[in-house]
Amino acid sequence: MSSPIPLRSKLLILTAVMASLLEIIDTSIVNVAVPTMMGNLGTTLDEISWVITGYIIANAIVLPIAGWMSEQIGRKVYYTSCIVLFTIASVACGVAPNLSVLVIFRVIQGLAGGALLPTSQALIYEAFPVEQAGMASALYGMSVMIGPTVGPTLGGYLTDNFGWRSIFNINIPIGIVVAILSWVLVEDVGFDPALHGKKAPEGQKRLMPTRNRVPVDGWGLALLVVGIASIQYVLERGHTEDWFDSRSIVICSILGVVCLASLIWWELKIKHPILNLRNFKNSTFRGGVMLMFAMGCMLYGLVFIVPIFVSAIQGLTATQTGELFIPGALASAAMMPFIGKQLRKRDPRILILVGLLGLGAAAVLVGRFDAMTSTEGMFWPLLLRGAAMAYLFVPINTMVLTQFSGAAIGQAAGMLNLMRQIGGSIAIAVLSTVFQQFRDQGYGNLINHTTWFDPQAVAALRGIERSFHGKLPMELGIGSASREGIKTLYYAAQKQAFVLGYQKVLAVGVTVFLVISLLPLAMMKPQRGGVRGPVPDAH
Repeated sequence: MSSPIPLRSKLLILTAVMASLLEIIDTSIVNVAVPTMMGNLGTTLDEISWVITGYIIANAIVLPIAGWMSEQIGRKVYYTSCIVLFTIASVACGVAPNLSVLVIFRVIQGLAGGALLPTSQALIYEAFPVEQAGMASALYGMSVMIGPTVGPTLGGYLTDNFGWRSIFNINIPIGIVVAILSWVLVEDVGFDPALHGKKAPEGQKRLMPTRNRVPVDGWGLALLVVGIASIQYVLERGHTEDWFDSRSIVICSILGVVCLASLIWWELKIKHPILNLRNFKNSTFRGGVMLMFAMGCMLYGLVFIVPIFVSAIQGLTATQTGELFIPGALASAAMMPFIGKQLRKRDPRILILVGLLGLGAAAVLVGRFDAMTSTEGMFWPLLLRGAAMAYLFVPINTMVLTQFSGAAIGQAAGMLNLMRQIGGSIAIAVLSTVFQQFRDQGYGNLINHTTWFDPQAVAALRGIERSFHGKLPMELGIGSASREGIKTLYYAAQKQAFVLGYQKVLAVGVTVFLVISLLPLAMMKPQRGGVRGPVPDAH
């Protein structure tokens, strides 16, 4: 029988969920406000994109070290300080007089927000009894799944009705409440140094009363910051700057690879690393991180490519596009508690396999969207996508986090969140580049067949020309049916090439996703009888 959850723990869970939503929503809420911000601040699209890029890069830098920072500073002080700093940065963004000030405070907001996800995940996990670890992952997963969906819809509504500054100002009351609750409820606890990166012995509490202070790994921190920032810059700006034709992309690529390679060598060499890469010796942790990377690719990849398609082909607004994803997000949130309960009875790998196959099937159906697909026709594939995500997110997080105790949970959570975000960044970078190539290739093939020597093309052109005869501009002699026909045929070819490129890039994406997902799943050790707490060591 499950242990009851005390009121204090329930309030702590609520605090952690609110903090998670605060950070996740701010990742995507800005996207729909970009055109309005451009006009108000007098900037170009390339310049305003730094409002998004700066936040994501700063976020990625902090994610893997949030657990280490909590261990050194104390979780209560670190977590509460980050919430306060996030709120203050939101105020500054809301009153920013120009782009430079806005970007600076978005970077600060990203640095503070990077601590909220892994720390919140650890807090939620620790608040539940060990036998309810699956429910802990389900609660955290609900905020992660709902946040990216609510962000664009909420951002569109606030921007249209209250102006773009309101998307930052809305954080103020929520941030104040969460900061107060955090200071009152979060316990500044550490763990036994002997358990660093390991699970607690059977029957022993995960949390220990002492904090493990170790020397600061300065070199590791420097290599991590420069390496992650450089790689994230390449992924975020590569498509805009034409990849390796840009000197800055080449320099950052070399810098990122060298720093991350040096980081791995250094962290495995020293006694007290900022990142405990020895965790990768655990097959469950290793497989879970790889699966989270693949899940991030599909999660953010679809959220990127589908809005582009429905905007260009269906003519949907940003708000309408956001509404397309709401049923799937609600389905995911509704399924997660059910999956959390199932984890106590079933091998998590079976649930993950169901999720992988369901997500693959959903992506195949989404990849069949064309110009004739209605919003009703998009409903079921996107709903299936949301439900399948629940079968992945909850088991992966639960299997990984039950391997660890104390501050090591924060480190593991940080790595999971980082890999999900990097997976998404890689997916977006690759999709945007490959999609453009497929679209141009499709357009070239269509144009090669659209000539005066092709009977079908000529027949289509003549039909279009006849539809223009008798219209006022033609009667007044200010238009040409022939010219209008050629223009219409040109736009039709462009639209069809767009659809073909979209369908082809998703077909390739689904194949790659299944290949990189099934391998780590096969590597993970079976856990018969479900996840009930810390599991036996994989080695």
